Amino acid sequence: MEVDRAASAAAAGESSSAGAMAVEKPRFEALMPSEMSGGRPQFRKVPVPQHRFAPLKKAWMDIYTPVYEHMKIDIRMNLKARRVELKTRQDTPDVSNLQKCADFVHAFMLGFDITDAVALLRLDDLYVDSFEIKDVKTLRGEHLSRAIGRLSGKGGKTKYAIENSTRTRIVIADTKIHILGSFVNIKVARDSLCSLILGSPAGKVYSKLRAVSARLAERY
Repeated sequence: MEVDRAASAAAAGESSSAGAMAVEKPRFEALMPSEMSGGRPQFRKVPVPQHRFAPLKKAWMDIYTPVYEHMKIDIRMNLKARRVELKTRQDTPDVSNLQKCADFVHAFMLGFDITDAVALLRLDDLYVDSFEIKDVKTLRGEHLSRAIGRLSGKGGKTKYAIENSTRTRIVIADTKIHILGSFVNIKVARDSLCSLILGSPAGKVYSKLRAVSARLAERY
């Protein structure tokens, strides 16, 4: 009698576990950006400095085309507020496109070429890092002018050498320095620029760059 009860209990346990395994998990479709945040569109606003109005006007179609047609983000220039405004659309495929477009426009405002800044739309691991000369060393007058001269080199030679060896792009705007590239490459370029600001001769920085570039080439 007890054996029969045990056998029936085991059979019932097996059938219930089999039933539990047969139940499929619900599958939900990925939300479209238009369905996020209660269906309201999301915005980004990028201020336009006074000295970038003319370049922005000249290159507007080069900025507008990839943002509107490829990334499916609405873009307009607000002349009254002096800023570029971006907004998601119903057919925006990915909500991260909005931030990518904002980074792209911001990079152009910092002084990067369109051809360099557009890489922010295509690649995920690119960033813009900014710092000032006074963050590294407090310099005034002619000392500051000489430091800026060391960063650029004769005809921009030093700047181009650092850009090509670290696969980054550098903008030197008065005392502000902006670097566009991947995280590791930005660090290498920033270390080289900081050495030049602190007074290292260009030859010493070049030799250190060659060694670091060789190490990076072996690693990747």
